[in-house]
Amino acid sequence: MSGGTPRGKSSAARGRRMADKARGPRREPIQRPAEADGAADIGVEARIAAGILLNAALERRNGLDEAMSLPAVAALPGPDRAFARAVAMAALRRLGEIDHILNQRLQKSPPEAVRTLLRISLAQTLVLGTPAFAAVSTAVKLAERDAKTRPYKALVNAVLRGVEREGPGLTTAESNLPDWIAARWRQAYGPATLAAIALAAREEPPTDLSLKPGEDAAALAEALEATVLPGGTVRSGVRGDVSAWPGYDAGGWWIQDAAAAIPARMLAPKAGETALDMCAAPGGKTLQLAASGASVVALDRSEARLRRLRQNLERTGLSVEIVVTAAEDWDDPRTFDAVLLDAPCTATGTLRRNPEVLRATKPAEVAKLADVQHRLLDAAALRVAPGGRLVYCVCSLEREEGETQVIAFLRRNPDFRTVPADVAAVGAPAEALTPEGWLRVLPSYWPEQGGLDGFFIAGLQRV
Repeated sequence: MSGGTPRGKSSAARGRRMADKARGPRREPIQRPAEADGAADIGVEARIAAGILLNAALERRNGLDEAMSLPAVAALPGPDRAFARAVAMAALRRLGEIDHILNQRLQKSPPEAVRTLLRISLAQTLVLGTPAFAAVSTAVKLAERDAKTRPYKALVNAVLRGVEREGPGLTTAESNLPDWIAARWRQAYGPATLAAIALAAREEPPTDLSLKPGEDAAALAEALEATVLPGGTVRSGVRGDVSAWPGYDAGGWWIQDAAAAIPARMLAPKAGETALDMCAAPGGKTLQLAASGASVVALDRSEARLRRLRQNLERTGLSVEIVVTAAEDWDDPRTFDAVLLDAPCTATGTLRRNPEVLRATKPAEVAKLADVQHRLLDAAALRVAPGGRLVYCVCSLEREEGETQVIAFLRRNPDFRTVPADVAAVGAPAEALTPEGWLRVLPSYWPEQGGLDGFFIAGLQRV
């Protein structure tokens, strides 16, 4: 593995003892609705919810999360709701492969409601390991319930039985990527890297935690059967309600992908310095800045998106000044020792956690968001005090949102220079370092440990 060897990996037995002692969560499979004990209707309702979530994710950005509050989903018991979400996410991650399998067996495309039934059924059997008899039986019951799908129940049964009998056939991970995105990444990163990113996108990512200074990472890693990654992130494969995990109520940590923790480490504010987080929500990087002891101002235009930051500030006992405004419109004259700009972007680098972004992102959005990033970078430059630092980052794999932005910024602002990243100090993979000294983190890095979100990160200083 590149970028250093993870530290703090406990033995399985010791980890179990520590977890029991701390009453932490256990590594459990997803709870699935019962199929053969008289509770089949519960299984049907959970799968209806899965179809609703899948279609919402395909219709619009953030659609899946919004649909979690719909009555058909929210009214389900917790385990069934979690199962519905897991099925929808599995279908999203493997959508290209699932559709390839279906297209090999369908002479013509069925109504969308029928395709949804088939998609969620194959996501269960091919990804989540649901017994085929249970998935097929429930799919046929679902088809019977709706007048629009009832004429196709024999087709649903035949297709799913055929996959069970003959197997899915050959599929490729790259087929899960929209054609235009695959073409862009093939050109930007090469065929081998494209294939590696596609494989990473198939897998459900682990849960990463950022810790407050002084917290015992090794002890938390033992309690959660976890690993301490380079940089100090604690990575766990345990599933379940994180509010029951050790240290949650005490506010010792917060959820944050390991790659997302790198920009604030690169900015490295110190006690006594002033720091500005220009696009703060949902707030993981803001918490890092506050934990450093710096005096922090957090800007964001969305009060709703700041809600999680406010909750985490209360839980962790950290303090920042929050200003609800667009960064470009803020009329305060202050400048800062350290400025972080995590700019709005296509978020294609988060495909492991948010596979729906690949379907929601359209080619025109890349140019549109690049213009927003251009303006925000110029606004950020005005906030950096003489001798101060600026870190620019995006969770995107598109070069127009990363490398191209910084090249153009440095041409417009000759009083700024690149500060080459120290990969060991910030906990980044060694292969992420670019010749310019920036970081291009790919989801395919650290595959043995579960990958990373994709990021572009550049450290700059006003001279």
